[in-house]
Amino acid sequence: MVKLLLGWNIIPGREDEYFDFLTKEFEPTLRDLGLQTTDAWLTVYGDFPQVVTGVLIPDLEVARRLLTSDRWLRLQTRLANLVTGYSQKIVPARGVFQL
Repeated sequence: MVKLLLGWNIIPGREDEYFDFLTKEFEPTLRDLGLQTTDAWLTVYGDFPQVVTGVLIPDLEVARRLLTSDRWLRLQTRLANLVTGYSQKIVPARGVFQL
């Protein structure tokens, strides 16, 4: 198993649209792709992304296919309209909270 770690900051003033997208499009699409969100963290203090989330993926090859798929790229483009400072990385799955 690997974990896709995603981080970003919500654009001020777009919070309602962001949360609507997250619940109605982002998470359902992840489930449709057979992925499991394991954790989501909100930073309230410090110099870190405002949102950090982890998604379990069966293996590195599946992760590579996912991250180059049209469906993922469309989802990522939609998210990019609502956030800044987007980052992603794949790490070995080791537990609940990882950076």
